[in-house]
Amino acid sequence: MIRTFGALCALVALTACQPRIPDSAAGVGFDNANLSPEARAQVGTANSSSPIPSPLAVSQETIPEAPQVARVQVQAAPDVAATPLVTTAAASPQTQTVIANSSVNSEASAIAQETSAALSAASVNSGVLPLEASPSNPAPQVFSNPGISDENDFAAVGERRSIEDDAARRAQNKASYTVIEPTAVPKRTGTQGPNIVAYALQTNHPRGTKMYNRLGLGGAARFDKACARLGSDEAAQLAFLEKGGPKNDRLGVDPDGDGYACQWDPSPFRKAAGQ
Repeated sequence: MIRTFGALCALVALTACQPRIPDSAAGVGFDNANLSPEARAQVGTANSSSPIPSPLAVSQETIPEAPQVARVQVQAAPDVAATPLVTTAAASPQTQTVIANSSVNSEASAIAQETSAALSAASVNSGVLPLEASPSNPAPQVFSNPGISDENDFAAVGERRSIEDDAARRAQNKASYTVIEPTAVPKRTGTQGPNIVAYALQTNHPRGTKMYNRLGLGGAARFDKACARLGSDEAAQLAFLEKGGPKNDRLGVDPDGDGYACQWDPSPFRKAAGQ
């Protein structure tokens, strides 16, 4: 019994402490005595029943009169005949006529200059008038162009000389021929050093075929540096032969022992000689 009474007291205390929940319709005018529809109707009725007050009841101030402005008579200036400028639109008819005549004369002189220039161009162009550039225009006829030979034109040549004249000219050209007989290739003079062409013709094995023993000192790094230092494959092969190649490889340019330095290839020389 005591527990039940204590629980009821706790519920009553919680209910008293709970805050009031605001109305969701508040703020729209229905719970406001001044903004409710009834209050607005009363205000409208009172405004319509009361008469409009007079302006004097609103304000007792007097309106000042407008200031008086004195009238002064202005004497008109004496009439002076205005002389319009020649360059204005109000120029006299005589001036307009002079300007029009000068413009017509300038246009006529310009047309005359263009006509004379066209006639001069036509006379320079062998009497043919200049053509407007257009794909449909035919090719202009060329008169007596000295830069083009007509020796292959039988009609043109036949008008200038006969068959006998051609025979005489052929005989004259034949008599002026000079026949050069082939001679032996001259031999080299001076010191006889290694020749990469002769070496290519003396050998017949392809690149990559091992023909000589190599120690392999330095390997690929020495090979790349030596070939880059010599500049070209032909220069490397020549230096290789001068330094004891192909048996010895003092430069490190023939690590595979085929007798060919760097990337030098003897096959083009063999093909040129028919081997």
